[in-house]
Amino acid sequence: MSDDVSYELLGFDNVLLPVGDLGEAVAFYERAGFPIAFRLDEAGIALLKVGKETPGVLLRLDEELSHRPPPWASPRVWVEVRDARAAAVALTAAGIQPLDAPFPVATGWTVEIADPWGNVMGLTDYSKRPELGRKG
Repeated sequence: MSDDVSYELLGFDNVLLPVGDLGEAVAFYERAGFPIAFRLDEAGIALLKVGKETPGVLLRLDEELSHRPPPWASPRVWVEVRDARAAAVALTAAGIQPLDAPFPVATGWTVEIADPWGNVMGLTDYSKRPELGRKG
């Protein structure tokens, strides 16, 4: 840790994604395999579970946001899966078109999808470096 920083980063809390329609977003992410931890329509939020971790992906309603394609340089959130190529097949079967075919990365394979508001989510595996992946 840097000498001029007086705190330690412990891990992720939640990743926040703006969406223009909470119901449509929840339906999209459920089809993509993300279970819903909770949904509070009156607050305009829903939390997607990611594995066994308490933090997740928080969908936050922004009624001004319209559908849009992802910008090329859009930030990405990648979530570990056992097999990204199998995930690509399952996504397509669920009616979610990946942005491209699964592609190799240093640790394995990754496939990316974008929700209707341009938020990009990647599903990545550790098939080339299983010792680095989650064991659960």
